[in-house]
Amino acid sequence: MILSVRRNRILMVLAITGLSISAVLGILLGLAVAGTVNIQKQSNFGNFKPALPSQVLDINGQLITEFFSDEKREIVSYNEVPKNLTNALLTREDQEFFNHNGFSFGGFSRAIVMILTGQFVSGGSTLTQQLAGSLYSDRSKITVGRKLEELWWAFQLEAKFSKQEILEQYMNNMSFGHTTYGVEAASKYFFRHSVRDLTPAEAAILVIQLVRPGLYSPIRNPNSARKIQEQILADMVHSGLLSQEASDKSFNAYWSRYDYQRDSLSTAFFDRKDKAPFFSEYIRNLVDENLLGPHDIYRDGLIIHTTLDLNMQKVADQVMSQGIADTNRKFHSSTETRGNVVDAEVSPLLDMLSLGFNLPDFRASATQYLREAKSVVTDQLSPTIDLTAKLFGLEEVQDAAVTAYQSVIDLSGKTNVEGALITLENSTGYIKAMVGGTQFDRLNQFNRAVQANIQPGSSFKPLYYSAAIDSKKFTPATMIMDAPTVFTKEDGTPYTPLNFKGEWVGPVLLRQALAHSMNVPSIQVLAGIGFDAAIERASLLLGISDPVQISNTFPRVFPLALGIIKTSPLRMARAYAVFANQGRAVDPVAILYIQDRNGTIISNPGADAAEAKRRKGAQVQLISPQTAYIMTNLLESTISEGTLAGSFYAPGTGGAIKGMEMAGKTGTTQNWSDAWTVGYSPYMTTAIWLGFDKPGNSLGLDNTGAVAAGPMWARYMKQVHLNLAPLRFPRPSTGLYSMNVDAETGLLPSGEPGEKVINEIFLDGTGPTEVSNMARFRQLRDQALANNIQGALDEIGGKDKPLDLNLTLYLNLDTAPASPQSPKLAN
Repeated sequence: MILSVRRNRILMVLAITGLSISAVLGILLGLAVAGTVNIQKQSNFGNFKPALPSQVLDINGQLITEFFSDEKREIVSYNEVPKNLTNALLTREDQEFFNHNGFSFGGFSRAIVMILTGQFVSGGSTLTQQLAGSLYSDRSKITVGRKLEELWWAFQLEAKFSKQEILEQYMNNMSFGHTTYGVEAASKYFFRHSVRDLTPAEAAILVIQLVRPGLYSPIRNPNSARKIQEQILADMVHSGLLSQEASDKSFNAYWSRYDYQRDSLSTAFFDRKDKAPFFSEYIRNLVDENLLGPHDIYRDGLIIHTTLDLNMQKVADQVMSQGIADTNRKFHSSTETRGNVVDAEVSPLLDMLSLGFNLPDFRASATQYLREAKSVVTDQLSPTIDLTAKLFGLEEVQDAAVTAYQSVIDLSGKTNVEGALITLENSTGYIKAMVGGTQFDRLNQFNRAVQANIQPGSSFKPLYYSAAIDSKKFTPATMIMDAPTVFTKEDGTPYTPLNFKGEWVGPVLLRQALAHSMNVPSIQVLAGIGFDAAIERASLLLGISDPVQISNTFPRVFPLALGIIKTSPLRMARAYAVFANQGRAVDPVAILYIQDRNGTIISNPGADAAEAKRRKGAQVQLISPQTAYIMTNLLESTISEGTLAGSFYAPGTGGAIKGMEMAGKTGTTQNWSDAWTVGYSPYMTTAIWLGFDKPGNSLGLDNTGAVAAGPMWARYMKQVHLNLAPLRFPRPSTGLYSMNVDAETGLLPSGEPGEKVINEIFLDGTGPTEVSNMARFRQLRDQALANNIQGALDEIGGKDKPLDLNLTLYLNLDTAPASPQSPKLAN
């Protein structure tokens, strides 16, 4: 009986051996007859093109982030790989690599026996066969046919490439688990440094991942990985490839630094670094628009060169993070709407989930503010519930978690202050910095800098003020009445606007009215030029050309003057940049050019944008350089004396940069729900917004555009200009002139004692010709402030020739230009 069993085993081994020999002979014969033809048919053979992540680079070539899906890979050459990794790899996988031609008879026969007997496949294939299988075969099939196919391709690789080239392809192609492919990506993921700095212990950990990365992952199963690591190091010492001392030192150093708290469910994708996540997502969406034909941003290894400046982005992130946090603190401390609303609306759901999973730390009672509840739900509770629900099929529990989270999100949108920042280079439109909100994550990817539709408030005023300057009906020295005024709407109903805090100044010059953001004078300006001119200019500067969109965006009502339209920070920055760019159009550009993995430029959006602007010729000049300069000059007053003065020179924002001119405007919407500051230097334009994702709440008087957004804008602009040469805004050589005027009336100085004289700028032919009468001015001012405007009008109108034409013109006298939108003043 025993002899019979032995005889059968011997016959089986002989049969398998014969089968293997026959297979090898058959393959060799096939190669001799048809190998050359098959190679010619495989046009892609030898063209090693593994999936590579696409890199997003800033304007200085610094890496912002990478896009990849299931394969994170970085290519390195054979000479860059340390010797201890090559030794560990060959020790573990193929000790005869440099001596065989791609085929190991013993290993191949062992693999065939295991397949035929249904045993677990371990080893057997040479490194060349493993590479061939990865490149040209379906390794999910455990069949003899697949092994023969791999062997055939292994012979082709050995015939075409050197051993070093095969090793290089192997090290760059194989999977190392956690969505990493290739030794460089794996080393950076597991050890946080390049493969070039790999220690022997780290090299042993890497090569373990080639067989069963899930079982031997040092992150998921450190104890299992440690045992195999010790074995490989011992084999390397035994083979004379490593000294015992070096082995022990490396092993002990690795485990003394091991991080046992690292997330075991992490992958390279979610572990990736992104230095400008809102901008990166913006770029990802733009790539499809700029590439023709099939492409895969996650696998094609594109190199996307962008306009972003990471040095400026770092400043933007710091300023916005601190500013939003400060604004939230002031908001929650000064209103009744605190985060404890969780107790009434969200806590029952959180407590139910907490008790159901015995997680006392997740109780809603532990969260004092809504933003903390959001963090708890997002970062701690939701992942636990989601994983548990998926493992055990508890869909109801998952639905409850979604409901709880949505409740937190809904309340957060109304009670948590968000913010956005965008910076454009004036001359090119290059986007230099972008912040789309607070921390970017899988549940907060809404880019408020680009996608939000928000009322700009008073920051909208300069857009139509520029049309007023162009009309020559208004100049910086035009006097306008700031007093309680009733405007009659098209349907005959009254409209009575208010200034901030209900304060009135009386007659003011246009320069002061804009610098101090006075509402009634601004509506007077809108009424003076008419809705058509105001809307045409605003849409032009904002880059809105579609008639339907213009009609939907700009209502023909007097509150339009106060910025009740909805637009984005990007469009507002674009509009202001036109002033800074001497009236020329500024079209935002985010991508300079895109290269394929070989370095060939396949798309050139930056050059295309420049060429498109060149072809426009004179059409690129949206407003005259003279009007643009006057607007800049007016907006400089906002910083020197207006609503930005306190912010720009406030403690903690840094002193003004000597010789660097800046201009800007603040904005606060109705009920103080949004706070803006938009401004520029000769180099760049920046818009900052603060507010809520969902309407219905107020930031409060302590968080206006001047108080909240203004200091943030000042800090940011000063920091990003520190290393730039001071510049002044260029003044056109023609079409403008300056002259002295009375500081209160805007008319020619009278020479009276105590009269204050200022130097003002005008378009050619628009300066005052009448002499100021200060006694008359004071009388009119006192009557206006006493809310007796009509009496002032009667007094002036009773004269054959009014002395103060500048004042009467915009108090709607018969001498004023006729306009169907001119407001009617009430008693």
